[in-house]
Amino acid sequence: MKHQLLFLGKIKDRFIEEGVGEYGSRLQHYTSFTITVLKEKGRGRGKLLTAAEQGKLLLQAVPSGATIVVLDAQGNQFTSEAFSRKIDEWEMQGIKQVSYLIGGPDGHAAEVLAAADLLVSLSKMTFTHDMARLLLVEQLYRAYTIKAGEQYHK
Repeated sequence: MKHQLLFLGKIKDRFIEEGVGEYGSRLQHYTSFTITVLKEKGRGRGKLLTAAEQGKLLLQAVPSGATIVVLDAQGNQFTSEAFSRKIDEWEMQGIKQVSYLIGGPDGHAAEVLAAADLLVSLSKMTFTHDMARLLLVEQLYRAYTIKAGEQYHK
């Protein structure tokens, strides 16, 4: 199964970028994993795209047939073990690709939420979008180490 992270804009903090790279590299041992960074196209200097415009860019980047997981504060919260079981379930169903969408500061547009096959919340706490990226990649890695019965989880 392929896992793809989709988000807008580059990671700002170097330590987070390094962490995402480290866990992404580790994850490659178990599964196919890619990160697609979408550029916000010009609305002029310093002007951010609206949530609807961001959503359109994200949805256009999702490959046809992919399962869409949207990170959202109102989503389901999983334990690491339950998330690992969810990945197992997807694999048993023959799902070939899962695309994870992380929105901008204003959250996701209604169209993105409606397109989601699963809404996931990482926590009741608020994180920066960059930190959410790191946490998601680490949890994917953790899920695969759980599936493999490795000691990382303990």
